[in-house]
Amino acid sequence: MADPMAEIKASFFIECDELLEALQDGLQLIENGEQDSDTVNVIFRAVHSIKGGAGAFGLTQLVDFAHRFETVLDELRADRMQIDQSLLALFYQCGDVLSDLVRESRDGVAHDIASVQPVLTALDQLIPADEEDTDDAVDFQPMAVSLDLPDLDDMPLTTDGLPPLAGGPDDTAKTYLIRFVPQQALYTLGNEPVFLLSALSELGTVQVSCDDNAVPPLEDLDPEAGYLCWEIQIQTTKDEACLSEVFEFVEGICTLEITTLGTAQPTLCDSIGADLAISPPDPEVAPNLELALPSPAPSPSPVTQATAPAPANDTRREAPRATVRVELERVDRLVNLVGELVINQAMLSQSVDAAGLSANTSVHTGLEEFLQLTRDIQESVMLIRAQPVKSLFQRMSRIVREASRDIGKSVRLRTDGENTEVDKTVIERLADPLTHMIRNAVDHGLETDADRVAAGKPAEGTIELTAAHRSGRVVIEVRDDGNGINRPKVQSIAISKGLVPKDADLTDSEIDNLLFLPGFSTATEVSNLSGRGVGMDVVRSAIQALGGRISIASTPGMGTTFSISLPLTLAVLDGMVVRVADQTLLVPLNAILETQTLSANDIRAFGPETNVICIRDSFVAMLDLGAELGYRAPLQSYVGCVMLLVATEDGSKAAIIVDAIEDQRQVVIKGLQDSYGRIPGIAAATILGDGQIALILDPIDLIANSEWRTRPPSLEQHEVGACNG
Repeated sequence: MADPMAEIKASFFIECDELLEALQDGLQLIENGEQDSDTVNVIFRAVHSIKGGAGAFGLTQLVDFAHRFETVLDELRADRMQIDQSLLALFYQCGDVLSDLVRESRDGVAHDIASVQPVLTALDQLIPADEEDTDDAVDFQPMAVSLDLPDLDDMPLTTDGLPPLAGGPDDTAKTYLIRFVPQQALYTLGNEPVFLLSALSELGTVQVSCDDNAVPPLEDLDPEAGYLCWEIQIQTTKDEACLSEVFEFVEGICTLEITTLGTAQPTLCDSIGADLAISPPDPEVAPNLELALPSPAPSPSPVTQATAPAPANDTRREAPRATVRVELERVDRLVNLVGELVINQAMLSQSVDAAGLSANTSVHTGLEEFLQLTRDIQESVMLIRAQPVKSLFQRMSRIVREASRDIGKSVRLRTDGENTEVDKTVIERLADPLTHMIRNAVDHGLETDADRVAAGKPAEGTIELTAAHRSGRVVIEVRDDGNGINRPKVQSIAISKGLVPKDADLTDSEIDNLLFLPGFSTATEVSNLSGRGVGMDVVRSAIQALGGRISIASTPGMGTTFSISLPLTLAVLDGMVVRVADQTLLVPLNAILETQTLSANDIRAFGPETNVICIRDSFVAMLDLGAELGYRAPLQSYVGCVMLLVATEDGSKAAIIVDAIEDQRQVVIKGLQDSYGRIPGIAAATILGDGQIALILDPIDLIANSEWRTRPPSLEQHEVGACNG
C-alpha cells in the first residue's frame, strides 16, 4: 500500500532544498560584510523551518542537529554573540552537515553521527549553560490532540484556558493576543494546529481558548471542513516576529492576527471557548504529519498578519512569486512534443513551397503566423526547463571549503552571474566536470599561503566562478589568482610520459592543452585531490558530450582561467542548412561570424596542400568541409563556393568552405552518442522538413581535428601574395 504521506514528505524535501539555498545565501552575505539582523533572521528561519518539518516526520537526527544549530543562531540574533571568521567557518560546516542530513533522510540512508561529532562539539561549546540541559531532551515526535467534546448541543461553555505550558511570568515579558483561524486548505495539506500551539508554548506562558461556535449540527457536519478557531494569550520575552515565525509554515492558508497587550487579559473567547488539552504522544493516535508547506495560492479570504514591516530600502529580497512544481518527466514530454511541432511546421512550409503557391496567398500568410507562433511556444517551453546556475555554484562553495581544508590552504570563492539560466539537463551534467576544475584550481592553481606571501600576494587565494550569456551560449569561467601554468614543467612531463615528441616545438596554447591529455598530471604525490592522472581529460570529454568547448588562458604569476562554452539548451537550435557534395548538413548559427562567396582574388596558396583566404588584409585558414568529411577530394577551384567564417575559443578564425547555403531554420536536436558514441566534428542530427536526416556540425571540434587539405597535390604551387596583388 502506498504511503499516504509520501507526496507531502517529498514536498518537504523540495522545500528543504530552497531553505538550504537561502541559508547559503545568508552566510555569503555575512561573508561579504552584510551582517544585519535581517540576514541573520533569514538564516535562523531556514534552520528553524527545516527543524519543524523534520520533527513532523520523526527525523530525530535532523531535528537534533538543527536544534543545536538554531540555538547558537538565536544567541547571534540576540546580540549575545559576535560573528568572526572562525564562527562563520563553523556555520558553513553546519550548513554542509544539515544538507547531508536532509539528503540522507530523503534517501533513507543512515547517517554516521561520528563523522559530524567535531561540529556538534563546537556547537555545544557555544550553547549557553542554561540551554544545555534542554538539548538532550529535544524530541519533536508528533503529539496527539485530545478534544474532549460532549454532545455539541449540551456542551458547557468554559472560561478557563489551558494552564501554563512552559515557563513562568517574567518582569520584562510582554503579553500578546493571537487569533488563529485555519482555513480548510491547512487541513488538506496535512497540518495540525496542535503542533503550532505546542511550538508557541516553548516561547512563554500561554493560555488557549477554542471557539467551536461554527460547528454545525452533526447531520450537517462536513468531516473535511474546518470549523474551529483559537485565541491564544501568551506572555513571553520574545518579540512579535518570533511569534509570527511559528506560523510561517501556514502563511496564506489561515487568518492570523497578533495584538500586543499591556498586561495579561482574559481571552476574547472566554464566554464561548472550549478547553484544548495537549497530551503526550500516542503512537496509535498521532499521525506522522508535516508542518505546513507553502500553499500554491492563497485563499480568496483576507489574511491579516500583524508583523513588523520590512525595511523600505531592502533591495536584496524580492517578493515571492507563485510557483508550481511539476515532475521533470512531464516537462520533458512537453519539450519533445514541441520538438515534433517544429518538425511538422518545417514539413508544412516545405510542402507549401513545393506546391508553388504565390507568396501573397492566405496560405503563406497563415503559415508565417504559424511559424512565429511555433517559435514563441518553443521559447516559452525552453524557459520552463531553464534554471539559474545558483544551486550549482553553491555546491562549488562547499567543494572549495573542503578542498582547501584538506590541503591547508586559505581559499576564498567569489561568484558572479548566479542567476544566469541554462537548461536543467546541462546543469545536472555539468556538476562533475566543474567539481574537477574547482579542485584543480585549489590544488594546482593556487600557491601555498607562505609562497603567496613571499610573492607579495595576500595569503588567502581567490577563485572566481562566473557565468554569463554570450552569443547564444552560456560561458562559465573558473579563474584563480595563482602562479599560472608552469609551461616548461608541463612540456617536460608530457615528454617524459611519451605524450609528445622530445623535439616538439609547441606554442603556449598547445602546451596548455596538454593538460587535457589522458593520464597527464603535474602532481608529484597521489592525494585525495590529485595525482592519479584522471581529471582534466574527463572534464573535456564531459563538456564535449554536452556540445560544449573548454579553453585555457594563463599568465605566469597572475593566474589561470578555464572557460567553458555551452549551448543554452540540448533540445533545439537555430542553424544554417548547407549543401556539400550533394549532402545536406547543418551548421549552428551562433558559430558563424559571416558568409561570403569566394572569388579568385580571395584565395591564396599556402604549402603543398593548403590554401588560405584573404579577408580584410588578414589571412584565414581554409577548411574544405567536403574533403574533411570524406564526401569528395579537394576541388581544383573554389571560385563560386561559399565561405562560413567561424571564430574559435582562443579568438582565431577559420573559413569553412561549402557548396551552397540552402536555408536558415530552427531544428530539433537528436542525439547520436547513445547509438554511435562521440563522432569528431559532429554534434548531433536533426530531421528536416522533407523528412531527410541531416547531421549537425560542431565547427570548433571540426577545426581542431582538421587536416586542412584544400589543394590537390598535382596543383601548381603559388606563393602567398598580398590581398590586392
